[in-house]
This record gives sequence, structure tokens and C-alpha cells, in this order.
Amino acid sequence: MEQEVPNTNTPVALVVGVTGMVGLSLAEALKSPTALGGPWKVYGSARRPKPTWFPSSTPDHYITFDALNFDDTLKHLAPIAHEITHVFWIAIQVRENEESNVAANSTMLENVIKSLKSATPSRLCHITLQTGTKHYMAPIFDPVLGTQLVHHEPPFHEDVP
Repeated sequence: MEQEVPNTNTPVALVVGVTGMVGLSLAEALKSPTALGGPWKVYGSARRPKPTWFPSSTPDHYITFDALNFDDTLKHLAPIAHEITHVFWIAIQVRENEESNVAANSTMLENVIKSLKSATPSRLCHITLQTGTKHYMAPIFDPVLGTQLVHHEPPFHEDVP
């Protein structure tokens, strides 16, 4: 299948973690007629199928893949890799401890970037790493409690619309 030649003036975003609150808001902002640098073409991605509540018109395309698996990531991103100019990384997988979190999340990011850079030529010129309360709501050290870690539940979860 022949690849469509992208308009080199159009910014093309890949929002990884588009079903979360920040990802959805970002995709909506990029699709706004007043978005800086726009009009944007937006690919939204997540590891799960598109939820029923998710507005189908927000991203131009919704992609599901397992970013922990390089082959699956490459399979789904290779067809669009030549288009992507901007990656907005809003994904997170929370594991049983910090070492596991770092291993899983860095593997996911590496797999996505390697897949996008596989395009010749690659248009990728900007990567934004978004962090927030979900990233910081792991056990928090409180000096008042000495060596105890106090666990805080994240206020929101990805499946909350």
C-alpha cells in the first residue's frame, strides 16, 4: 500500500494516553480552530479499545496498541510514523513499586519513539512528557512520620470520563 504524502506544513500530533483526562483535553485543544500552529491532525492512542463515552470526533484517528511490546507498537505506528511531528506523552502504567514503574514506563516511551523514528524521513521534531498528580501520587515520604511511607490513592482513574 502506498503511503499518503503528508502536507509538510501541517503539524501532526500523537497523543499517547488520549483516554485520560489530560489526554482528552489536549486532543480537544489541538483540534480547536484557534489552536496555536493549527490546524492540527491528531492521532490518539491508548492500550485499551476506545471507550463508549469517548468522543469519536476528538482525534482524527484512534489507535490501540501495547506500548510495552515493541513489535505491536511498530506494527501500529509504522504506517503513520512518516506523518508525526509532535508526540504528547501522557501515558502511565502504575506497577507494584517504583523500580517496576520506571522499567515499564521507560520501555513504553522507548518503543514509541523507536517506532516513530523508523520512518525515512522522520518528521518528528518535538516530544512533550506530561506528568501530574497520577505520577506523583505514589507513596509519599513525610519527614514527620520518619521512615514511614504514606500511601495516597490517585483522585482519578483512567476509566473515569
